[in-house]
Amino acid sequence: MSRRILAVIAVLAVALAILTALAVRRGVLGPTDQSAAVGGPFQLVDTSGRTVDQDVLKGKWSVVFFGFTHCPDICPTTLFEMGQVEPLLGAEAAKVQTVLISVDPQRDTVEQMRAYVANPAFPKRLIGLTGTLAQVDVAAKAYRVFYQKSGEGPDYQVNHAAYSYLMNPKGRLACVLPYELTPEQTAAKIRTAMQAGPAADHC
Repeated sequence: MSRRILAVIAVLAVALAILTALAVRRGVLGPTDQSAAVGGPFQLVDTSGRTVDQDVLKGKWSVVFFGFTHCPDICPTTLFEMGQVEPLLGAEAAKVQTVLISVDPQRDTVEQMRAYVANPAFPKRLIGLTGTLAQVDVAAKAYRVFYQKSGEGPDYQVNHAAYSYLMNPKGRLACVLPYELTPEQTAAKIRTAMQAGPAADHC
């Protein structure tokens, strides 16, 4: 297959991921469709080396973000801003966790993830998950997240979706959190979902 065809396929995949996110954000998909479209079973490994599954989302509001530790901009910015969201939520912050799922399992070992999520500027309630490439693929497909390795050599990058998902305490989608939101806007959306209750499907 020629490089031109591969490039076209990659562009179409990115466009599909963006359109799906916009559809959810703008309400083109109804609440039931959103919940069915995003989320599902997965098995990954946390920073203690323990295998976890989708139940890690149960019982708390979870901001789920797919990224990687060598990411130069989107990932650290997203996590830094979530670190700012926590104090804005006050006492309610104890009910919220941020979940980073690696899209670069080749470099994001358990040890690498453990060191990365320990950044004091990131959320205090931050869970880092990695796994085999097959395990990451399953999680990414469940969450309709596109990602693709870019470049060669040890300094390659990974193109990936920039938005996050707010999942309710039942592990179902409440809403999409766009990358461009300020910490204040993100905190407001989380509060709105909390006020709607544990089964919230909007915010």
